[in-house]
Amino acid sequence: MANLNSSVVDRPQNSPDPTKITQKKSWVPTILIAIAFIYLGLVLLIPAANVFVTAFSKGFSPILDAVKRPDFQNAIKLTLGLAVIALPLNTIFGLSAAWAIARNKFPGKALLLSIIDLPFSISPVVAGLMIVLLYGRLGWFGSWLESHDIKIVFAFPGMLLATIFVSMPFIAREVIPVLDEMGTDQEEAARTLGANDWQIFWRVVVPNIRWGLLYGLVLTNARAMGEFGAVSVVSGNIANKTQSLPLFVEESYKQYETEVAYSAAVLLALLAVVTLILKEILERRTSKKQS
Repeated sequence: MANLNSSVVDRPQNSPDPTKITQKKSWVPTILIAIAFIYLGLVLLIPAANVFVTAFSKGFSPILDAVKRPDFQNAIKLTLGLAVIALPLNTIFGLSAAWAIARNKFPGKALLLSIIDLPFSISPVVAGLMIVLLYGRLGWFGSWLESHDIKIVFAFPGMLLATIFVSMPFIAREVIPVLDEMGTDQEEAARTLGANDWQIFWRVVVPNIRWGLLYGLVLTNARAMGEFGAVSVVSGNIANKTQSLPLFVEESYKQYETEVAYSAAVLLALLAVVTLILKEILERRTSKKQS
């Protein structure tokens, strides 16, 4: 008891009370969380909610009428076609690049990583312009393509190139850290047991990287279906021919077809919600597997 009293007496009178310091610090997380919610609300949640409210303000009939339009249906088919082709191509490239980078040491490895990251730093509009300067009528390969009656720009191939470019890095960037963390012990053990490289890849590597790979697939698909900038430059935005769903939203809004534009925007937003749900599921599965 004497020790307790002496410690209280020895504490300087002007020193702050530890309990008050704890109470003051407890407000910091609350303030930060409030700032985060306010920022997300102003930038993301309120605009997204406005899209749904405006789209459904007159019921479901305007949305159903919009879906029945041929140009709307063609935009959906074109968007799905771009994603269906770009996704497996980027998957093959991403796995190959991730395997080469994570399992080998070679000159220019850092340069290769930087090149893979280029779509993250280059503006999509600039990416579309690069494709036009290469494959357009006045581009480097334009005369050869024209002489062989091959059309890249203002056609599906140009849109596909733009979509592949902007969605290229995701799978490689998700798989490389998983391969680094995995190490090579299991692969070497399988090789000593007589497994060839193909068997090692399918039976050892793929089961270990599956959640990172699926995560990369979800992000790649989302970017492929939602890309606007690069595709708008190379497509020409021709209705029923080279107009993807994001381009259809912009063109409908410009033509004062607000209900149609918001209906298409709702469809894109629902695709984004599905992507977020899949992303959350994969993140939880990955965290459980690591724990």
